[in-house]
Amino acid sequence: MKKCLLSIAILFVAVISAKAQVSLGAKAGINFSKISTNNVSESTVAGYQAGLFARFGSSLYLQPELYLGSSGGKFNFNNNNNTVTTNGKVTFTSLNLPLLIGKGFGGDNLNFRIMAGPVYSYLLDKNQNFSDNVSGAYQDFGNYRKSTLGYQVGGGVDIGHITADLRYEGGLTKINESYGQRQNIWALSVGFKFF
Repeated sequence: MKKCLLSIAILFVAVISAKAQVSLGAKAGINFSKISTNNVSESTVAGYQAGLFARFGSSLYLQPELYLGSSGGKFNFNNNNNTVTTNGKVTFTSLNLPLLIGKGFGGDNLNFRIMAGPVYSYLLDKNQNFSDNVSGAYQDFGNYRKSTLGYQVGGGVDIGHITADLRYEGGLTKINESYGQRQNIWALSVGFKFF
């Protein structure tokens, strides 16, 4: 982890020292998240994201972001030899901090981009709805971590000051150790670069 952070810091200094272009903007979008779980079937939940981003560089760039987002998942629990199904749902509100490294292809008015990097998420609020028989059968199912580390990969396009991204986010750390739960998110966002 220390080597990764040192590499990012060196890249950051190199981009700044190369008289890099600096952009600052706001973004908002929708996402579809699912929590993969051992021995339980799951489905997606729609959520949102809204926040700020900075971009240092143009062809090769570093893009830190800070945004508020919602995510979660739905679960189907099979009881009585798979004859009875009980549903549950959890939604999170979290503060997310991705640090992306990307490559741009194009000019100022039309630029296509690819990007990847780590994301740190801190849980601000949790809303879960599990029935009593689920809580009894699956002890600690809703015992979720306050902070997690993941990764994001994706692509985007800039048209003038308008920017749009499509990304996939996967979990590097489990949000619940007891059931091997990891969160996966597909996100589509649109933003505006102020400068």
